[in-house]
Amino acid sequence: MTLRVLGVDPGLTRCGLGVVDVEPNRRATLVAFGVVGSTPDKGLDARLLVVADSIERWLNEYSPDVLAVERVFSQLNVSTVMGVAQASGVVIAAAARRGIPVALHTPSEVKAAVTGSGRADKAAVTTMVTKILRLDAPPTPADAADALALAITHAWRMGTLSVSAADPVLPGTSPSGATAAQRLWREAEAKAKRNKEKSGHSWR
Repeated sequence: MTLRVLGVDPGLTRCGLGVVDVEPNRRATLVAFGVVGSTPDKGLDARLLVVADSIERWLNEYSPDVLAVERVFSQLNVSTVMGVAQASGVVIAAAARRGIPVALHTPSEVKAAVTGSGRADKAAVTTMVTKILRLDAPPTPADAADALALAITHAWRMGTLSVSAADPVLPGTSPSGATAAQRLWREAEAKAKRNKEKSGHSWR
């Protein structure tokens, strides 16, 4: 069954949006991408309304199964963090109103999933997104590419997509079908489980 994911790179000035369909064999196909936002000279209420109206339109038009939103990080400057957090809240609330699940992913998770390295730069992410989605040209601006990367990451991270021996190995994956990030996550979970078992605690 194909999974449709709407990725959101939140922000007030630029909010990246990207929709992808991912098949059980991990093949990802572009549905749509774009960027919405407003200028700093507008009031906060007006800027949040732009994001709210835009996400509602995208939810209506594309009916995603799940939203993947970039997790806010505190190492950004305070004003940036506030804007990203506020935009994220509007997006998450819109999804919740419709009963659509939302997943949060860190930038390093996204980079590792699509490039194999959690330290990749934006250019590398855009390049791999272009290859994964088999596009003739890179999606621009970078906020849109980041949103698409978020959507791809979530679909690949779910671990419910099966890969047969006949399926091609996609960029960022091993022959077993797991991305570099997925392999690291699985190894970390297995290690944590072993440590808990040794200490006498149950694994949840």
